[in-house]
Amino acid sequence: MSGQRELKRETDTAQDTVLRPFRSLFVRGLVAILALTTPVFAVLYWLTIPDGPWLLVLIAQLLVIAATVLGVYAFFSTTITLRADGVRERGFFGRTVLVRPADVGSIVLVQLYEASTLDTLPQLFVTGADGRLLLRMRGQFWPLEDMERVAEELDVPVTRPEESMTLTQLRRSSPELLYWFERMPRFR
Repeated sequence: MSGQRELKRETDTAQDTVLRPFRSLFVRGLVAILALTTPVFAVLYWLTIPDGPWLLVLIAQLLVIAATVLGVYAFFSTTITLRADGVRERGFFGRTVLVRPADVGSIVLVQLYEASTLDTLPQLFVTGADGRLLLRMRGQFWPLEDMERVAEELDVPVTRPEESMTLTQLRRSSPELLYWFERMPRFR
């Protein structure tokens, strides 16, 4: 099974199904942090240990390690739980949202082009009756099977545009689906 198709579901005693993001993201993130910080701290220690403020470098490294540990905890705490009363999302920053089927106005499953490529990734948008975004699942983090499972759990017809879209096209047609920073055109 490829890293892009890793899927882990856990079931607890209340028959809730817990969906988790791709595990390969954790490994890639950890490798990136190590690749960035190891050479930097190695050089800083090499320059400061003989006669410099190496203690400040140690404190900075401990802060980076603490931030990394918090990031690891946040990653492993990120879940979408399918429950009897709806879908509960616990986001990376700890925000918890419960989406009940009665609250859902529409569900849109779009294939979005990745930046500067012809590859597409699915994105699931769940909105309330007022058009407010309730839940978003991006293909970079969640497998399509999990998106389908969430849509099935909420029991609302899914709108699936036939053509793939760019982020710019989605911004023009449905800006309410995007985060505030994605609504702003890019300055070039």
